[in-house]
Amino acid sequence: MVVTLIIICEVGFWVLLAGGLALRYLARMPRTGAAVLLMEPLLEVVLLAVTAIDLKNGAAADWKHGLAAVYIGYTVAYGHYTIKWVDGHVAHRFAGGPPPVRPPRHGLARARHEGKLWLRTVLMVAVAAGLLQIAIWYVGDGGNTASLRGWQATTLRILVIHGLIALTYLIWQKKDPRPDGAAGEVPRRQQKSLR
Repeated sequence: MVVTLIIICEVGFWVLLAGGLALRYLARMPRTGAAVLLMEPLLEVVLLAVTAIDLKNGAAADWKHGLAAVYIGYTVAYGHYTIKWVDGHVAHRFAGGPPPVRPPRHGLARARHEGKLWLRTVLMVAVAAGLLQIAIWYVGDGGNTASLRGWQATTLRILVIHGLIALTYLIWQKKDPRPDGAAGEVPRRQQKSLR
């Protein structure tokens, strides 16, 4: 039941996102669209409540409960970022908004960007590990909490791996291929279209 609810929450996230953005930009109803987008966190609250009820009703704490905690942590850390990214692209495509800002591709700016993403992963792991610890305390000493502790270890591995990847952007910075002073030049594709 918990796995099914996780799938429903993920599908619901994208349905609410598409519906909210469609109302905002296609139907020209920005307040209604914003209200739909604000319903997104309710999905995680429902998932958290159902997971707690499942444990309270005597279900053995297993991988499904750990996955629910990680999913909630991911949504807390990356949900707003994802919504903002998609919103920028939809606004540009359908509402004449400015082109979305792309992440930097070179040098220290790229390393900073990757560091900020890693900090989101820190938040994800903190939320997930905290929820898992609450579940461990809730199940108590009499229950089997090995799976939940295993998920805590998994989230720490995710944090370390992502941290190492982000660190590589700092240590081995990709150099900008443009020569000095060429930052203002028009790319060749755009030059051809200007003729």
